[in-house]
Amino acid sequence: MEQRRVVVSGGGTGIGLATAEAFAGEGAQVIILGRRAEVLAEAAAKLNTAYDANLVTWTSADLSDPRQVQEAVEAIALHGPVDVIVTNAGGNVAPGHDGTLTGIADGYRRNFEANVLTAVLLTEGLLPYLRRPGGRIVHLSSIAAIRGPGSYGGAKAALHAYTYELAERLGPDGITVNAVAPGYVSDTEFFGDRATPEFVKSRVDLTLVGRGGVPGEIAAAIGYLASPEAGYVTGQILHINGGSILGR
Repeated sequence: MEQRRVVVSGGGTGIGLATAEAFAGEGAQVIILGRRAEVLAEAAAKLNTAYDANLVTWTSADLSDPRQVQEAVEAIALHGPVDVIVTNAGGNVAPGHDGTLTGIADGYRRNFEANVLTAVLLTEGLLPYLRRPGGRIVHLSSIAAIRGPGSYGGAKAALHAYTYELAERLGPDGITVNAVAPGYVSDTEFFGDRATPEFVKSRVDLTLVGRGGVPGEIAAAIGYLASPEAGYVTGQILHINGGSILGR
């Protein structure tokens, strides 16, 4: 089987890093993207050492900036077609506001840029280079798309609509498009200083299994959706939340 090329945004930490590691473990060539060059370089070096091979490379870019996305796309395209795109960059970059209309607008705008534009611009930029047939696109959504908070949940819900649109657009080319929506996942930078013992307990208590998820579990789901075996799965949102929300 020909070596696959996989692009993972937000690939330096957490779920993105676990995803890059899973693909590298299969022998894929993985390109990780993000804003922090030092974090990406460290992640790539760690994975290349672990697998004793030069499987992981990195490119630093702000994926909400069209110019930087174009530069990243051109660098990736130099080395051939892409088999898998995983848009993991993002996060709740506006968890609060000052109560003013200006502050509220800023929060919604920032979360849209961080979670929607980063996925849409990277995907659209790479589409001409995505393998046909057999290409795979997996977006990272969130349980927040179902239950909030508003600005972050709304941004992730927008990715659902984009997933559906892309699935219809690219299905005739033999490309599948899906999204994974995690619930509470530990061992990530997502919650930062908010991840106090009390906060973590409140999230775990919402599950039916009595624990949070781990990045490797989300990476495994992404790996399935990106696999040849998932060729009949497209336009779907896969919720992985320990039963925090049922059947949606």
